[in-house]
Amino acid sequence: MQPINVLSSIAIPMDISNIDTDQIIPKQFLKRIERTGYGEFLFYDWRYDLDTPDAAPPRADFALNQPAYQGARILIAGKNFGCGSSREHAAWALTDFGFLAVIAPSFADIFFSNAGKNGMVLVRLPESDVNLLSARSTANPAHKITINLEAQTITDDEGFSATFEIDPFRKYCLLNGLDDIGLTLRHESELDTYESKHDEEFWLAPKAGV
Repeated sequence: MQPINVLSSIAIPMDISNIDTDQIIPKQFLKRIERTGYGEFLFYDWRYDLDTPDAAPPRADFALNQPAYQGARILIAGKNFGCGSSREHAAWALTDFGFLAVIAPSFADIFFSNAGKNGMVLVRLPESDVNLLSARSTANPAHKITINLEAQTITDDEGFSATFEIDPFRKYCLLNGLDDIGLTLRHESELDTYESKHDEEFWLAPKAGV
């Protein structure tokens, strides 16, 4: 998992509340067993013109398809982002597309946990602050936002400044690029020692009466 400390990027505004996980990654794309390859299907129903008889072309008016927003690593969304089903694929789709952070007034609890475990910084801000940042990124696609995870601050190039809260354990994992597997592997030497000792005691030791 990629460590994150300071993230400075343009942001894609999506001023919609209650964006659920079925909109983030529709159910028909959940057949893959890998964590990769979901980015092209992110927001599929909104991103492509599904009324076209042939292959669905991208909608020119949808922010993810607009050239000015290409390369954005931050998404700005409305309240209750990630509600709906608990599918972890929603976090996979966002990170596979390239997003490293989402700014919103609130997040669904299960999505919040899934996203954090998959290397995303989720920033909760008051709705008025989110609306301000969204409006600035809408008016000026070059509008740049900086998230400093260590300092727990968010600023922009027009003078905005705020702080945000984050669980200390999740912050530690994001700063060090540790997912659940990475956390376990920190104790690899101790695990190897235990397994060797276990083998010696239960498999290699002489059996009574043999």
